[in-house]
Amino acid sequence: MRQLNAVITGITAKVPDYILTNEELATMVDTSDDWIMTRVGIKERRILKGEQQGISVLGTPAVKELLEKTNTAPGEVDAVIFATSTPDHFFPSAASIVAENNGIKNAFCFDMEVACSGFVYGLEICNGLIQTGKYKKIILLAGDKMSSITNYKDRTTCPLFGDAVGAVMIEPTEENIGIIDAELHSDGVGYQPLQMKAGGSKFPATHETVENAEHTVHQDGKVVFKHAVSRMAEVSLNIMERNNLSIDDVNWLVPHQANMRIIDATIDRTGLPREKVMINIERYGNTSAGTIPLCLWEWEPKLKKGDNIILVAFGAGFSWGGVYLKWGYDGK
Repeated sequence: MRQLNAVITGITAKVPDYILTNEELATMVDTSDDWIMTRVGIKERRILKGEQQGISVLGTPAVKELLEKTNTAPGEVDAVIFATSTPDHFFPSAASIVAENNGIKNAFCFDMEVACSGFVYGLEICNGLIQTGKYKKIILLAGDKMSSITNYKDRTTCPLFGDAVGAVMIEPTEENIGIIDAELHSDGVGYQPLQMKAGGSKFPATHETVENAEHTVHQDGKVVFKHAVSRMAEVSLNIMERNNLSIDDVNWLVPHQANMRIIDATIDRTGLPREKVMINIERYGNTSAGTIPLCLWEWEPKLKKGDNIILVAFGAGFSWGGVYLKWGYDGK
C-alpha cells in the first residue's frame, strides 16, 4: 500500500450573529475606528452573547453541518479533536461535549491548547493518526470564544478578538493530495509577553486575580509583533524551499489573522502577490485557533482539487508553524 496522506474532505464554520463594531467599542473604551483600523485593520468582530454560552455552542452546529456535508454518520467518526484555549470547562473536554451533542459515540475525544497555532498543530496530529492506518474519519475543530477572556477596559487588546469555530473532516487518501509537509516550533521566550496569568494551577482564581483582570489576555504588542512577523515568514519560506515551490506554484497563503500589519509584513517577506493571500481579519478579528479554518471555509468555493496551500500561524508559547497541503476537492 502506498503512503497514506490525511486530506480535508469537508469544512464548515460557525460565527455568532452579534457584530461588535469599532463604533460600539468606542463607547466602551477610549478608542476610535481610525485608531483600530490604522493599527490592526479590524472593522468588526463576532461575539457570542448570552449566559452559559461556551465554545461548544459554536462547535456543535459546525460538526452537525460537517456530518451532513460529508454524508458521514455519527458512528463512523473515529476521533474528535478540538483545538481551543477557551473550552467550556477545564474538564470534561469541549470535544466530548460537541461529540455527545451530535450523537458521536464511537470516537475518542480530547481538547488541545496551542492558542492561535492550534489548527496547524492539530493538522499534524491528525496526519499522524491517519498514517497509522487505524483511523478513517477524524473531525478537527479549531476556534475560541475570545470574548470570554478579553478585558474590555484594555484599549490595546479588546479591539483584537472575536469568536468563531471551524471544523474539518480528515480522511486517508493514497492520492498525492492532502497534508504534504509541516513545520512546527515552540520557544518558551514567549511565556511573559503573551499570556493569561490566572486561572490555572499556578495562580488559581481569587478575589485579587479577578479584580486585577488576570483572567484575561495580556500581551506586549511590540515583542509579539516582532516574533510573529519573523517566524511566520521564516516557516513559510522554509516550506516553500523544502518542497521546491516557487511563488507561481503556490495557489494560496493562509496566514493567521492576528493583525493586518503582521499579515502585510508576512506577504512582503514571502514575495507572494496579495491576490493569493486569504484575508478576512477586517470582518472577524482574531479568533485565535479559528482564523485559518474560517478563511478556508470562506474561500472554499474558489478552491480546486490539487491547489497548493500554505497555512501559517503564530501564537502564545511562543508557538508557530506552517502546513503545506494540496486541497482535496473542488469547491462548490
